[in-house]
Amino acid sequence: MSKKVDWGEVLDLFHEITSQLIQKQLTITTMESCTGGLIGTLLSDQAGASSVVPGGFFTYSNEAKERAGVPGDVIREHGVYSLQTAGQMAKTCRDYYKTDIGIGVTGTLGTIDPNNTDSEPGEVYVAISFDNEYYQEQLSWPGQLKDRWTYRMMIAYQVACMLSDVVPKL
Repeated sequence: MSKKVDWGEVLDLFHEITSQLIQKQLTITTMESCTGGLIGTLLSDQAGASSVVPGGFFTYSNEAKERAGVPGDVIREHGVYSLQTAGQMAKTCRDYYKTDIGIGVTGTLGTIDPNNTDSEPGEVYVAISFDNEYYQEQLSWPGQLKDRWTYRMMIAYQVACMLSDVVPKL
């Protein structure tokens, strides 16, 4: 994604998504790693959001993901930065909070993760889980971006676009 993400546009997208969730009485939760809880924050950033966002997880380390319920064998077999792990994160948080939708985000932002040497900077994996279906996407930004906030905003924007496709279908 080369488009510069506008903070106001991201907020507007998440406000629309949360409004639709409230209107449809659909609940949502997140398990986030590299986004540091930003997506959960954006989903809950309006009046009435507590009726659809019961909570979420910020699981930065492999151990935190496992303690939250992501199977360790998935992380060991596929790597912590993979579509499989993102899918398990989405399922785990959805099951934990008994929500309609779960979002899992894992990836490496600006540098190689010293705890996961197979990491590829700029590679992020997103999964949205509902019922028995998954929307998954691998996002790539080659090279170094200016800062982690820019990465997080770009990921949040992509998640908002994915949710904009999913929520109206529910």
